[in-house]
Amino acid sequence: MNKPQVKEMHTFGEQETCNQSSPSKKPTLPKPQNAITIAVSSRALFNMDREQDIYEQQGMEDYLKYQIQHEIEPFAPGPAFPFIKAVEAVNTRLRELYPDSEELFDVVLMTSNHAHVGLRLINSINHYQLFIERFCMTGGNSLIGYLKAYHANLYLSADSLKVREAIDEGIAAATVFSPGKITELSETQLRVAFDGDAVLFSDESEIIYKAHGLDKFYEHEKAHENKPLDHGPLKGFLEALGKLQQKFYAKGQRLDCPIRTYLVTARSAASSGTRALKTLRSWGLETDEALFLAGAPKGPMLEKIRPHIFFDDQMFHVEGAAELGTVAAHVPYGISQKIQSKTARDVKKDMPAKQLE
Repeated sequence: MNKPQVKEMHTFGEQETCNQSSPSKKPTLPKPQNAITIAVSSRALFNMDREQDIYEQQGMEDYLKYQIQHEIEPFAPGPAFPFIKAVEAVNTRLRELYPDSEELFDVVLMTSNHAHVGLRLINSINHYQLFIERFCMTGGNSLIGYLKAYHANLYLSADSLKVREAIDEGIAAATVFSPGKITELSETQLRVAFDGDAVLFSDESEIIYKAHGLDKFYEHEKAHENKPLDHGPLKGFLEALGKLQQKFYAKGQRLDCPIRTYLVTARSAASSGTRALKTLRSWGLETDEALFLAGAPKGPMLEKIRPHIFFDDQMFHVEGAAELGTVAAHVPYGISQKIQSKTARDVKKDMPAKQLE
């Protein structure tokens, strides 16, 4: 089996640029404070590997020259592309049911690329008929201020350093990796899968497991099963998805809801699943499906679910999911990041010194 592409994409600089991406009539944009805002980087949305190679091997000027010479050629879809398409399908349904509501997804393209690349990005968005009207090309400055200004509910990037910076600032974020094979995904239902500990929940229980082993973990969870876990970095995004689901339920469309959520956890159901489910209930949240795998690999189950994106805090699970065709996203949060840090340093030694987002 081929190894999935899990190369990290580090960025260079950014002048804020915002654009209207198509002259054709399109729906009105929601105000950022009313929308569920998804910020996505250009290298997460599109495949820009060829351009990255030119930048690394030939330098900035040749890179910009290439982009200008090829600006009418659309980029190929990247790993986050199916997720964004599914998000737009949900918006179509919401506008049919609630024509005047601004409770919608709003996608913002966040890139640290040069403004010269903006024309090619606009042409690519128009080519695929994506409804992305808000651009930020930030010219070297941190993205954090822009993410906060747009009230971003989720930031997806190919740059692990920018994702970690966002997580540290309390913004839900994940590094997206390309799957090892092409998988056909639903075009009418957005499917989002979450790990539990250190993703939806805090890493409290995982700290016990790492420090004291499985038996002590089970004892801890049993003793605290009626005490809700603290929230993890993506709890707010699940909450946002749940609010949109309720809008469909209110119209009698629970069985035809275009959003479906999954909890996919290595926890055992009988031994430690109670606390996870009670925590979600205490928050007033639920997932449509809960899969307790008791330490079994997640990739085969995700291959059956076929989510548009799967969030996990451990690269082992991200790589396993990607190998079997799932678009997996790494959430750099919690105790597992300290354990993985040595591996990350070893990988970094083999990586190019400079990369573009």
